Amino acid sequence: MNGRGKTSLFLMELLIAITVFAVCAAVCTAIFTDAFLTAKDAGDLNYALIAAKNGAETYKTVKSPEETAAVLGGGALGPGSAAVYYDGSWQVCGEPDAAYVLRLNAGLSAAPPFLCALSVEKITGEEIIAFTVAAGGGSAR
Repeated sequence: MNGRGKTSLFLMELLIAITVFAVCAAVCTAIFTDAFLTAKDAGDLNYALIAAKNGAETYKTVKSPEETAAVLGGGALGPGSAAVYYDGSWQVCGEPDAAYVLRLNAGLSAAPPFLCALSVEKITGEEIIAFTVAAGGGSAR
């Protein structure tokens, strides 16, 4: 009977150790998953900022959303509106393969400074960054 009690105690101690290990593994997995998602969001923000900056600088030069999109590899959506589509690696692509979109919408002013609203969004519609740029005099708002 004495040997059997020691075996039960050893098995209970082993089960407690396995349970503690499993809880610690679950917590570590959650921490690493959160870190991965945070890093992905930070990368998206960096690339979105680069795309928006390229769009703003190009718009300041050509003063037209349609021409800006053409220079950047996109196309016009309508009068005063254009878009440039990017895949998951932030390479310019067509709309069917897009994961992100740079939208340019002008028409905010008829005289200088010509204003254009720029936004970079996930294709699902979640906005990453947005601002207004002025061309032909004045300053960005």
